[in-house]
Amino acid sequence: MRKPSLRAALDSGQFVAAPGIHDMIAAVVSNKVGFDFIYSSGFWGTASVEGIPDAGISTYTEMVKRLSILCRTSNASVIADADTGYGGLLNVHHTVRGYEAAGATAIQLEDQEFPKKCGHTPFKRVISTEDMCEKIKVATEARENSTETLIIARTDARQVEGFDGAVERGLRFQDAGADVIFVEALENEDEMHRACERISAPMMANMADGGKTPIKSAKELEQMGYQLAIFPSTTGLAAAAAVEHALQTLKKEGNSNTPDLNLFDFAEFNELIGFGEVWEFEKKWAK
Repeated sequence: MRKPSLRAALDSGQFVAAPGIHDMIAAVVSNKVGFDFIYSSGFWGTASVEGIPDAGISTYTEMVKRLSILCRTSNASVIADADTGYGGLLNVHHTVRGYEAAGATAIQLEDQEFPKKCGHTPFKRVISTEDMCEKIKVATEARENSTETLIIARTDARQVEGFDGAVERGLRFQDAGADVIFVEALENEDEMHRACERISAPMMANMADGGKTPIKSAKELEQMGYQLAIFPSTTGLAAAAAVEHALQTLKKEGNSNTPDLNLFDFAEFNELIGFGEVWEFEKKWAK
């Protein structure tokens, strides 16, 4: 199945809203709902698989494996968080090649020092602008399909160097060849408007529920000047809330068969994960 082209979507002026997909249950449900593009978050991939914070602990090998499974499972094209590129310039080259081979339509790299931290948590540190521009140049050259594989350059400098410093980095990253610019953790609508006015490359917004940036609708973001928005936390936080409610209900009532508990249909879920194909195979081949 040929998946949608992010390059073509952005070139045509289409606004792209991509939900974060934190695990494969969310992936198959998103297939049912129907999205052209989804986001693979380092924060939520790490939390869902290992139950640990996004603090540079997960390795490239672990993350590219998760990405490969998501790209195989999802009908959508995957925008992939590649953190800092997992090291120096050679690591960035290796990461881009690996993520592209896994199926990513866009690869996001950030300018934090390693080990990195979630963009909406404190104590972030950034590398020099020059060093990040070198990473971007290596990344754009490393990709084997420069037409379809996009490089997203993220700066975490807003809380380190202020708004103007972060935007200046975005401009430099644009000049270095990044296809999309991502100024992380802007703190109000005015900053969001001004960043889009000053940077001419396609801009990505991070609608991280509970983070520093105000949550806006796709329509509002498009009016501000953004072309792409990710909603990385929505499915993960929704799932955590649903699990907590289910467990509290079970603990209180000792029963899952209650009107207070809204459960996904088991038969439909079996179809979503592919049991229908297994059963057809068994009918044909089982002795």
